[in-house]
This record gives sequence, structure tokens and C-alpha cells, in this order.
Amino acid sequence: MTSTRIVLDVPAISCMHCKKAIEGAVGALAGVASVDVDVAEKSVSIDYDADHVTLEAIEAAIADEGYEVAGRR
Repeated sequence: MTSTRIVLDVPAISCMHCKKAIEGAVGALAGVASVDVDVAEKSVSIDYDADHVTLEAIEAAIADEGYEVAGRR
């Protein structure tokens, strides 16, 4: 497994509901090892296996929950 770490900026994150929704959706994707939403920083840190899930699929899962990804770090 080749682990990749990315931090995504998601400005609409504002509460614990946002955290639970995003962590649940992204965490359910095959190939995602861990996901942590930082409400104060409005960011999502993800460790994933790029051989099993694409960054586009991760961003789509976040978008499906109603949150726009504004940038990557």
C-alpha cells in the first residue's frame, strides 16, 4: 500500500454535523485509511491509498455531502 496524505480546504465547514458528514462519507470509501475534519481550520486531512481511490473520488464524496473543496495542500 502506498499511502498518500492530502489536506483539503473546505470553507463551508462550520460545525460538528459537517465533521461527521464528511468523515462518514470519505471514510466509507475503499482505500481511505483515515480522515480528520478540523472545524476551526475548515480543513479535511486524508490518508489514502492512491492505488485504490482517486483524489477526485474523495472530492466527489465531499461534494455529495454539500461541501465544496476550495483548495489542496
